[in-house]
Amino acid sequence: MGYREHETYDVVGVGFGPSNLSLAVALNEHRENARGPGISATFFERQPAFGWHRNMLLPSATMQISFLKDLVTFRDPTSSFSFIAYLHSSGRLPQFANNQDFFPTRQEFHRYLEWAQARVAHFVTYGSEVMSIRLPHGANPKSAGHLEIEVQDVTGRGARVINARNVVISTGLVPNMPDGTERDERVWHSSEFLAKYRRMNPGELRRVAVVGAGQSAAEITRFLYDELPHAEVWAIIPSYGYSVADDTPFANQIFDPSAVDDYYYGTEQTREAFWRYHRNTNYSVVDDEVIRDLYRRTYDDEVRGTERLHFLNLTRVSGVKRAGAETRVSLQAGLNGDVYDLDFDALVCATGYDAMEPTGLLGDLDRFCLRDETGRYRVERDYRITTSSELPCGLYLQGGTEHTHGLTSSLLSNIAVRSGEIADSIIASRAKRGVDQPVPVEVGHDGG
Repeated sequence: MGYREHETYDVVGVGFGPSNLSLAVALNEHRENARGPGISATFFERQPAFGWHRNMLLPSATMQISFLKDLVTFRDPTSSFSFIAYLHSSGRLPQFANNQDFFPTRQEFHRYLEWAQARVAHFVTYGSEVMSIRLPHGANPKSAGHLEIEVQDVTGRGARVINARNVVISTGLVPNMPDGTERDERVWHSSEFLAKYRRMNPGELRRVAVVGAGQSAAEITRFLYDELPHAEVWAIIPSYGYSVADDTPFANQIFDPSAVDDYYYGTEQTREAFWRYHRNTNYSVVDDEVIRDLYRRTYDDEVRGTERLHFLNLTRVSGVKRAGAETRVSLQAGLNGDVYDLDFDALVCATGYDAMEPTGLLGDLDRFCLRDETGRYRVERDYRITTSSELPCGLYLQGGTEHTHGLTSSLLSNIAVRSGEIADSIIASRAKRGVDQPVPVEVGHDGG
């Protein structure tokens, strides 16, 4: 494992999903190409192993972005960490080309991510959760030169402290549930779907419901309809129906790296227009192919005289409670419509996520972080939180910057360029300080 307790690192990454994986790759490539000492870095991930939306790796589900928007290509098309390089190493490059498809399955893209993380595994410790980020006890912020990162082993084998000149926080999005709805063995969020589904006896699932109007909701509805031929599937949708995602060439320019500058340096009117005109590229929208698949299934049901797939449009969940082995869901039709109850064997809430909120992790450091008039963190163009001059250490965000950097802040679309910009910023700040500290030697590690 590549860390030493109380060693001072140029970068400590909190979380190791695709965003910080891309950063680790960028730092690794810099380290290999550096003439002098490279950037020292280590990452901590609370999961026991690498995983990215494992519970939504549904059969045949495809990515919504081109394979070219991988961990590195938009930053460096010659990188050996590209999706193309992965296909070549796997012996499937000709077959992929013959497939004539820009959009790999999620399962294959996940295998690509696993392949990439295996090559930088020396940077990351799994099964470790960062509990706090703080100044050294009694230290003057300006002269401390580093922050202390308290890391807890998730198995309870103790805590340790790592020092960092810069911290990059990428803890991911937080699952959002309908108000008054708690998760249990029969009520699931889409982020835990496959794991919870596989624990069930499919024969016991005769009435299932999916809440939501986005891609995950539609894919889960289709999956349950196909996997449970004996069951009725209910889609509970707050809108009149699924809205198609705009993935046309002009609209997709909103995900170009240059669009980040347009948003960041734009006026408030410009930013508002971005969201108003282009929310339908990503939020609460569904691929055309999935919408047509579901419509075909309900049409075929009508032809056969069966009713297995039901759509409750303009309907919201207003409450959930257990009724024996069943889950009783209170539904409201329209904004002011009557409330009625339906019983289901399982309820899946594909109701999205809340943005990453690092305030609790930062603790007392929050007092150095500047905020805008609405109370949100001010963030520099290089994704560094704007701090007072008292704190020279860098706090960077991979996520939670939609208000400053636009739609791509938590998406894969700009991951390669975003991570490259953060790496460049850290490299530049290191050079400015004149730090010339040897890279830590890798040491043995027995878990935690």
